[in-house]
Amino acid sequence: MVTDDGIADTLAVMGPRLRTAREQRGATLTDVSRATGISLSTLSRIETGRRKPTLEVLLRLAKAYDVSLDELAGTGPVAAAGPRIRVPQRPADDKVVLPLTRFVGGLHAHKHVLPAVDAPPARPRQVSHDGYEWLCVLYGRLWLALGDQDLVLGAGEVAEFDTRTAHGVANAGPGGPVEYLVMFGPQGERLRPRTPVPGR
Repeated sequence: MVTDDGIADTLAVMGPRLRTAREQRGATLTDVSRATGISLSTLSRIETGRRKPTLEVLLRLAKAYDVSLDELAGTGPVAAAGPRIRVPQRPADDKVVLPLTRFVGGLHAHKHVLPAVDAPPARPRQVSHDGYEWLCVLYGRLWLALGDQDLVLGAGEVAEFDTRTAHGVANAGPGGPVEYLVMFGPQGERLRPRTPVPGR
């Protein structure tokens, strides 16, 4: 028997799962909107936890991502089938995204792994949306295209930015994969340090 708490927990993780399913296929919200007929604003609000998805919306997204409703809810095995949404393939499209938090409506975290590349990539494709992001590189060299800026971050380096600024990432070049953590606040929440800063 599924309890009310169980249903609430499932709905709470649905936004990050849908975002992960989309990102693993290299699709933008615009790609998904065109493929499913679901408005861009609705998709964005569902992924950031500001709106609960209806059954009709979930069925459309499950079909687009070629997964079952059980997989979206986290109660079934992950299928090995390929995506139905077709977008131009780039090395970054093969990235792995691992959700690290269960609930939405506030800060949530993901671990991203970009595969190794044989040659320097083209400038990353940029997107923008509501929210605030903090990322930390764990391994490798990450190319962050932030507005007109191009930053290359190494292991231990951190960047934080308003996601309404166009942004995109890629493996900065040959040398192995890149692993990084992302903390994302869908309503613009930011990290709040509590330890004293030396010299202040």
